[in-house]
Amino acid sequence: MNPQTGKWIIIAGVVIVVSGVLIYFFYDKLSWLGRLPGDIRIEKNNFRFYFPITTMIIISVVLTVLINIFKKFF
Repeated sequence: MNPQTGKWIIIAGVVIVVSGVLIYFFYDKLSWLGRLPGDIRIEKNNFRFYFPITTMIIISVVLTVLINIFKKFF
């Protein structure tokens, strides 16, 4: 291992902790996430199928933008 690997592990840990804090304190504000138009939800008697395609696209775009901004400065 090299120092670069350690740096990325620390950054990943910080991102996970910040995500956890945001979810813990703002879970009621994030209730719309996963219930967007375009998310597929099928519920029957004893069967549930949920595919949050719109939510995944939004999260992917946001993460891509954040990673590109982060790469630009570091």
